[in-house]
Amino acid sequence: MYRGIDDFKKGYQRRNNIVKDEKGDLFTDSHSILARWRNHFSQLLNIRGVNDGRQTEINTTEPLVPESSAFEVELTIEKLKVINYQVLIIFQQN
Repeated sequence: MYRGIDDFKKGYQRRNNIVKDEKGDLFTDSHSILARWRNHFSQLLNIRGVNDGRQTEINTTEPLVPESSAFEVELTIEKLKVINYQVLIIFQQN
């Protein structure tokens, strides 16, 4: 809220968007600025294969696991119910 009031008091002030590239050259057009930020973050995050910023290949250390079928899910739930029932009986006996 206070920032908005300060901006209102100062009046309109033109905003300059200027970015330096690796060589130190300045860019002001939005396409070059976006390309610079895309390159900067791809280097920072070690992302390979960045073409246009829309599709990025992300490498993970986790293996891809195929999706389980409904039958497998129901079978696993039934197994857990049996295990939980057995544990409940053991606790009741103690």
